Amino acid sequence: MSALNLGDLKVKDVVWPATHDSATNDIGIPFITRPFAQCQTLSIYDQLTAGVRAFDIRVDNHQHVCHGILRSYKVDVVINDIKRFMSETKAEIILVEFRTEYGYADPPNFDTWLIQQLGQLLVPQDPVVFDKVLKDLLPARVICVWKPNKTPAPSPGSPLWSSGFLKDNWTDTDLPETKFDANLKFLGEQAPNSSRKYFYRVENTATPQTSSFVLDVYSVTNRIRKFARLFLSQAFKKGFGDRLQIFASDYIEADFIDACIGVTVSRHTQTSE
Repeated sequence: MSALNLGDLKVKDVVWPATHDSATNDIGIPFITRPFAQCQTLSIYDQLTAGVRAFDIRVDNHQHVCHGILRSYKVDVVINDIKRFMSETKAEIILVEFRTEYGYADPPNFDTWLIQQLGQLLVPQDPVVFDKVLKDLLPARVICVWKPNKTPAPSPGSPLWSSGFLKDNWTDTDLPETKFDANLKFLGEQAPNSSRKYFYRVENTATPQTSSFVLDVYSVTNRIRKFARLFLSQAFKKGFGDRLQIFASDYIEADFIDACIGVTVSRHTQTSE
């Protein structure tokens, strides 16, 4: 990601390599419950060094990272990984979504805690950010979305962004073709990045279903992971390439990140010519 030219690349032009259920590397009990909830094997820090720039973090009412009913380490681990990476780099910009997992109460005063923890790294909520070049955000480098279940969402001008600025269309299926086609359909229904004032996320993932004999996350999601590059090419073929923005995967790997960077560079080069 550091190879991208921050001098004229706008926020809306980036295809952000992202992870789904990003902080599940240490969730559950190994070989017992972990296979049913783990979507990543790398820590947030290791994902950052690999090139991931957008994250999906779910928390419970006690600030533990969770996926459904299974809990992992406290979210402090995520924050510390972000701070460590930011201290080691100068111009990397990331987007991170924190949300209360379904079925849980919101952690008390979590918005205040996030602001205290990330401080001057935070890019304040403002729709004009989409039209800014990346370098103009500096020294702020974290676009942080907070999505509570019941407590008030961040207001305009807040250091945190409300969930209305990060949208997706989740298709709950373990069938790769069903998910692939649904992702294309919903992407095609979005406005182009040039006129849209929210981030749109596509998740190249499949989800275990209780009606199936195969319930471990890796086996199910691995059915669709290999089609990431095909999805990107089909998006352009159908005329949706200018709507791609956040592209997420389970079990992130270098080829996925390279594909996102390649699309960013290619699309930006064509726009500049």
